[in-house]
Amino acid sequence: MTSLDHALDRALSAPDPSARLQAALTAGTRPHPDDLRVLIRRCGEEPDFFVRDMLTWAITRHPRDETVPLLLAELHSPTAQARAQALHTLSKIGDARAWPAITDAMLRDPDDELARTAWRTAAAVVPEVEQAQLARRLATQLGRGDREMQRSLGRAFVDLGDAADPVLADAQRGEDPEARLHAAVIRLLLRDPELGFEAAVHDAAEE
Repeated sequence: MTSLDHALDRALSAPDPSARLQAALTAGTRPHPDDLRVLIRRCGEEPDFFVRDMLTWAITRHPRDETVPLLLAELHSPTAQARAQALHTLSKIGDARAWPAITDAMLRDPDDELARTAWRTAAAVVPEVEQAQLARRLATQLGRGDREMQRSLGRAFVDLGDAADPVLADAQRGEDPEARLHAAVIRLLLRDPELGFEAAVHDAAEE
């Protein structure tokens, strides 16, 4: 570890989250190649949402050819937060190399935050020719979780646009009533993205 790494590591380990936020901001404002591994590692450990968001921004300030391979490697971390933050950062970078790394296990992960991040990232990086395939993979998660989880999956489907509609139409004919309702809600949002999730739930239930 270089002295630069050591100084950043100390700053990002400070007990005060405001100090850690400032350290991440400074690292992103003046990106240095030696900082990158420290920033990525801290993403998997940082407890504060706002600091994690600043760490992600700092990482995106580095060349993608340096960041993407390290983030892809982080997807194999045993820590769910590290995997989720790597996916989140990959979604911000938008590099197509992330697409093959998003497995069905990630999309179905029992950790809700990791699954939601995988849905969002997959929708952001999927090639157009594979959007329908992704919609079929996401359809296995229809009806999952609370309203916030279902809203997150809805956003991923809406991002896929027209490629999602036939898959959702099939899901509306399925056996699971919660999945059928969720599919109906998302189809309404595909037709009118301004409708809002709660309004779509109400309208779908009335149909």
